[in-house]
Amino acid sequence: MNKEIVKISIVMFIAFFTCTISAQRKKRIANKDTQEWRYDIECEGIAKQGSKLVKVWSYSKNPKFAIGQAMKNAVHGIIFKGYAGGGNGCTPFKPLARNVTAEKEHEAFFKSFFSDGGEFRKYVTAAADGNIAPGDRLKVSKREYKIGVVVNVATDQLRKRLESEGIVKALNAGF
Repeated sequence: MNKEIVKISIVMFIAFFTCTISAQRKKRIANKDTQEWRYDIECEGIAKQGSKLVKVWSYSKNPKFAIGQAMKNAVHGIIFKGYAGGGNGCTPFKPLARNVTAEKEHEAFFKSFFSDGGEFRKYVTAAADGNIAPGDRLKVSKREYKIGVVVNVATDQLRKRLESEGIVKALNAGF
């Protein structure tokens, strides 16, 4: 009886260990996709003051990780890309970091900032309770998806954080 319990325990441990390694590997692949910063960002509508409501189209091999990666992409887009205006009362938004070399100059900060569970999470929330609309899940190739996720980015708070790090100039700093 004891030998059977030991065998069952060993089998369960190996199965758990294998599943954990597989999940971590898939997360690393999703993070690698994000590090290439392949995404599109567009205004989704009017948000509360100090925030922007955006839809981020992220490219990924696994749609399961799209929401987490979309949040990173949204904050990255607000900092470095901005977006054009459009419908829904949207006006163009210029990126917070106007210096095109800011990401390289502050590489250590942004590596930590955009890490899993990093500080970027303080400035972004999923707008649709984590649900992805059926029309926002597109298969673009045999192994890749384009997933649209609507998120809310607290741009005023994000700007203040970047100002405190010296990455962007304060609005009252003059020209």
